[in-house]
Amino acid sequence: MKTKEIYFPSLENIKQAALNLKDVAYVTPLIQNQNLSKEFQSTILFKREDLQVVRSYKIRGAYNKISSLTSDEKQRGIVCASAGNHAQGVALSCKLLKIKGTIFMPLPTPNQKINQVKMFGEDFVDLVIEGDTFDDAFNAATLECNSKNKTFIHPFNDEKVIEGQATVGLEILNQTTEKIDYLFVAVGGGGLSSGLCGIFKELSPETKIIGVEPEGAPSMLISIKNKKNTALENIDSFVDGAAVKKVGDLNFAICQQRLHDMITVPEGKTCQTILDLYNKDAIVVEPAGALSISALDFFADEIKGKNVVCIVSGSNNDITRTAEIKERALLYANLKHYFIIKFPQRAGALKEFVAEILGPSDDITHFEYTKKSNRVNGSAVVGLELKSAKDLEPLIIKMKERNFFGVYLNDKPELFDFLV
Repeated sequence: MKTKEIYFPSLENIKQAALNLKDVAYVTPLIQNQNLSKEFQSTILFKREDLQVVRSYKIRGAYNKISSLTSDEKQRGIVCASAGNHAQGVALSCKLLKIKGTIFMPLPTPNQKINQVKMFGEDFVDLVIEGDTFDDAFNAATLECNSKNKTFIHPFNDEKVIEGQATVGLEILNQTTEKIDYLFVAVGGGGLSSGLCGIFKELSPETKIIGVEPEGAPSMLISIKNKKNTALENIDSFVDGAAVKKVGDLNFAICQQRLHDMITVPEGKTCQTILDLYNKDAIVVEPAGALSISALDFFADEIKGKNVVCIVSGSNNDITRTAEIKERALLYANLKHYFIIKFPQRAGALKEFVAEILGPSDDITHFEYTKKSNRVNGSAVVGLELKSAKDLEPLIIKMKERNFFGVYLNDKPELFDFLV
């Protein structure tokens, strides 16, 4: 039985993609981050694709693919599905190449990304909001494509797209003369990671490429463990730029062979990275853009003294998500806690809880009286923000000693989601 040869993007095709993109995509800077370099005692470099023309690397693959279409294909128009960044790349490509496009996006897509798609595409694109996940939007786009004989511009499972994304790696290798020991890259469908695997295989095979997925959408990790491309039934779509149920077949085949390691990062950890980058470096990133940097803590010993590149893949963050980002970061750091508190039905009970049970630096961030369960106690859902995770245990002890403790909600996800 003949074994099917695995596609790898050739150096020639990647260089051609770079030429195609010369007057379209920016050559984004490769900059050392002083804070993280000091923290990890290594050289941490950011490849700033968040500064790209559409604020993510996706313009590279989209334009390289669409510009390669035949005249007949361009005349019939194109269709794509995207959680946001690919859509912006496709929209701008349609406008630049004067091609009509229909773009399908899932419902959870931040409004900021939807508005950007409209702005980049202008009259050349029609926008359709469909389904709860990227995969739902993808299925709707496929039906549109087949029924109207249009060309589908896949966000990752396409050779021209992969070769376009690979130009990120070509730029990195042209921007430094130092050996790159580690390269961290966010993985959604696998377009960027497979492109980087291709270019580094050719020009820097000793570089260890680490793929990073959100913990709630580990489609590449599961596929590599199963040794076959595996679709997930359910995912957490919070990291919208890297949350897919199934990676591309082309991308999986490349990453399975060439990734040095594949890990997941908790969404809360990613949120803390977003806040740190803003507060310490004045860098605004989206959740997927923070994934590569979030992974550094898990490789602290390995990367000490090494040259490390993190791809900052995008900055299309919706400011209205800031409260949720902070909440998830606090929950991950064990600083935000929710309880059902049983307040004795007597005068001064709330005052006692605040003055005698809470610590001087504990802050009530949520208070919702639910019902008077009986004549003795009345229940309330209470959210508390602590200054230190070590304050939790003594707080619970005091609640129990004074008969205020009801239920700790953080470790009861179904009840937590229902009540909070």
